[in-house]
Amino acid sequence: MWPYYPELLSRPVPRYTSYPTAAEFHEGVGPDDYARALRNVAPGTPLSLYLHIPFCEQICWYCGCNTGAASKAQRLAAYLDALEAELALVAKYIGGRGFVQRIAFGGGSPNALSTVEFVRLLDRIITVFAAGQPEISVEIDPRGFTSEWALVMAASNVSRVSMGVQTFTPHVQEAIGRVQPLALIETCVSSLRSRGIKAINFDMMYGLPHQSLEDVRDSLKQAIALRPTRIALFGYAHLPSMIPRQRRIDTDALPDANLRFQQSALGFDMLVEAGYAPIGFDHFALPEDPLAIAAKAGKVRRNFQGFTEDSNETLLGFGASSISMLPGLLVQNEKNIGAYRDRVNAGALAASRGFVPDAEDMEHSRWIERLLCDGHVEVRADAHPTGALQPFEERGLAKWHGDQLVIEDSGRPYARCIAAAFDRFRQSDKILAASQAV
Repeated sequence: MWPYYPELLSRPVPRYTSYPTAAEFHEGVGPDDYARALRNVAPGTPLSLYLHIPFCEQICWYCGCNTGAASKAQRLAAYLDALEAELALVAKYIGGRGFVQRIAFGGGSPNALSTVEFVRLLDRIITVFAAGQPEISVEIDPRGFTSEWALVMAASNVSRVSMGVQTFTPHVQEAIGRVQPLALIETCVSSLRSRGIKAINFDMMYGLPHQSLEDVRDSLKQAIALRPTRIALFGYAHLPSMIPRQRRIDTDALPDANLRFQQSALGFDMLVEAGYAPIGFDHFALPEDPLAIAAKAGKVRRNFQGFTEDSNETLLGFGASSISMLPGLLVQNEKNIGAYRDRVNAGALAASRGFVPDAEDMEHSRWIERLLCDGHVEVRADAHPTGALQPFEERGLAKWHGDQLVIEDSGRPYARCIAAAFDRFRQSDKILAASQAV
């Protein structure tokens, strides 16, 4: 069992899906910077694309994603038209110099689209970009998944499906507005596997309202029995002042900090015992999965999709609120769907804010990423944080070996807090994009 030091976990810290984090993005960086970076893409550059579908058939109360109800077909169709226009515009700036290796559809729920709309969108990508046989991954909401979707994804060469499971406990499902029986998940998994899609991810959560330690244990037992290739076990971040839909969740019913910690520790122990390799602080993968193989080789990366084996330096985001990462630039599209459509339909890039990191930012970014991905990092002697790491060192959670900082096994749940010592921008009153460390 991990040692519990609540005083070290009391301060919210970012999840560090980028550094600098989105909290540091500003409007001084925008479409001109993005256009310049796209024009500078070198010939033969491998590209990863992310397409954001900000619609769901049903809105879950816990969700912090940029999404809305897919209740108006005309609104969804107008968004897809703008998304296709953005794809064509960005491809024009790149001018065929890059080639697409990976395509990820996220949201929201990409299966809020019709299968015809999905195929058309995928065909648009392949048409406007240089793409051979890219790896394609799709996030799905099991409640809107059908056998037709399984057939279409198999025919479209989708290689990985991520499924929002969260919990199998009925009373917890009701408390978060996401009711989906175990039988439904079993049907989805069976349908995918029968059509040759073997790489299946489950997203699971702890720290949910009315969720006990036994609830977490039972849900993970059921998840393990279905043997997904990856499981991401997230702690619920309750931010009702920032995310209005979370106000429907009873704050008094949430587990306290101690119970959250126990739930996280239980999940780690159960998944490791079941044969999953722990990746970073919240991902688990079967040994034969590419993510586990990358972790063993020290090649795991961290980006806006979490821990990944994707080593590409250029990730292009499409759709409202999506973020693009290019060498020397982080840039985010307009978040509002209507404003996003207006920008793209006017022939302009949708980028509205971002950050241009300097050499020191990029060095700190590497330190934070390697700490979170590998649990250790080499830091130049004159850059050792003074004081910030002392509480973790005193408790044996982290240790210096010369200029190499190592997070001990007991320090794994404190990884984000330890990494935050290298955050040049972190201030005590800045909690945007931050959540409880465990």
